[in-house]
Amino acid sequence: MDAAYVFAVRFRLDPDRGVAVEPETFETRLRRPADDPGESGWLFFRDNLWRGDLADAESFRGLTADALGVLVESVEYRALETDREYYDALREAIAADLAPFNADSVDEVVSKYLGSSVEIRR
Repeated sequence: MDAAYVFAVRFRLDPDRGVAVEPETFETRLRRPADDPGESGWLFFRDNLWRGDLADAESFRGLTADALGVLVESVEYRALETDREYYDALREAIAADLAPFNADSVDEVVSKYLGSSVEIRR
């Protein structure tokens, strides 16, 4: 199984010692491996996303800045990129216990947290 959460990150370099850079801001793509369904960390999407966007963009921006060691201006969720095996396992894990998601169906959970931002590779 293979899956990753993908984010667009805009960051700024802030050099010291009297040097300058141009451009000062850059955009990149950040990939965070998705934990296997049922394993510790697999609820990342529930804890951090809402309707295909970051639930707390400011907090996530700070965490991203800490992880990258640069001044992060913005982070935007782009997609869960996954293979069919992972996506099926994710849906099964959700179906096994819908209560924590406050939803009546797996489709509702996927829509509620991931929006339409799921890309399944063949």
